[in-house]
Amino acid sequence: MAYDTPKDYIQHHLTNLTYGKVPAGTPVCDSSANLTGEVYQAPTWILATCYDELEAMGFWAFHVDSLGWAGFLGTLFILVFWAVGRRAHAGVPAGFLNFIEVVVEFIEGIVKGAFHGSSKLIAPLALTIFCWVFMMNSMKLIPVDFLPGTAHWLGLEYFKVVPVVDPNITMSMALCVLLMIIGFSIKSKGVLGFIAELTMHPFSAKNIVLKILLIPVNLILELSSLLAKPLSLGLRLFGNMFAGELVFILAAALMGVWQIAVAWPWAVFHILVVTLQAFVFMMLTVVYLGLASEKH
Repeated sequence: MAYDTPKDYIQHHLTNLTYGKVPAGTPVCDSSANLTGEVYQAPTWILATCYDELEAMGFWAFHVDSLGWAGFLGTLFILVFWAVGRRAHAGVPAGFLNFIEVVVEFIEGIVKGAFHGSSKLIAPLALTIFCWVFMMNSMKLIPVDFLPGTAHWLGLEYFKVVPVVDPNITMSMALCVLLMIIGFSIKSKGVLGFIAELTMHPFSAKNIVLKILLIPVNLILELSSLLAKPLSLGLRLFGNMFAGELVFILAAALMGVWQIAVAWPWAVFHILVVTLQAFVFMMLTVVYLGLASEKH
């Protein structure tokens, strides 16, 4: 793949493989991202091969690479832990089985310390979040040009490898956390209790008229607090991973020995970042669900 400027290289590597519907009149591009001079005569679902097609798709489009890698890594996690679970025994574990047991015991200890309710869902959920996010984060440690170059050889113009560098992935995960927070709150306090929590706190009064007047204020404050939790979860993960990926791409755009001088130390440091961001997302999810389960 040849690029006219470093800007083109960076922009290309941060563009998703997108499947969407282009309206009639959209310019047609060939497999090399060049305009053919033709236009689509009717609305058509396509894989975008140039920026003109991407811009024409608008909001309702699917990032095939992000969805594909997220689904693949999630499935891989399930299959690996299922296989290890079948081999588990009462004796002293060894090898990979020992590593998995260490991870499970670590997550179990975290959950016991952060979640004080009673739910059989929390520990498996925390384990899934940590391992899944860790695996998606770890994709950025693969050389920047390897998988996109392979995809280009197969005829795919765009191919972004790291799912969490796509805000659609991180914010969809955060949305699921929000739904679970609401569900745990209703389960713990009931529908009326959940509504009362949103409308009667943090300000309250004994006078009934004043109490009613404070309901809109409390609702605005509590809804802002509720929505800020998943928003911060999704944006934090996306922001940290996007910044790290951008540094890798900038390093790859350098020439000769400078690539190694920048990329290798950053990759070693990023092993810590990859693990830390997975832990933070998992930990805050457990804490938020723990708060939702508390009865006031």
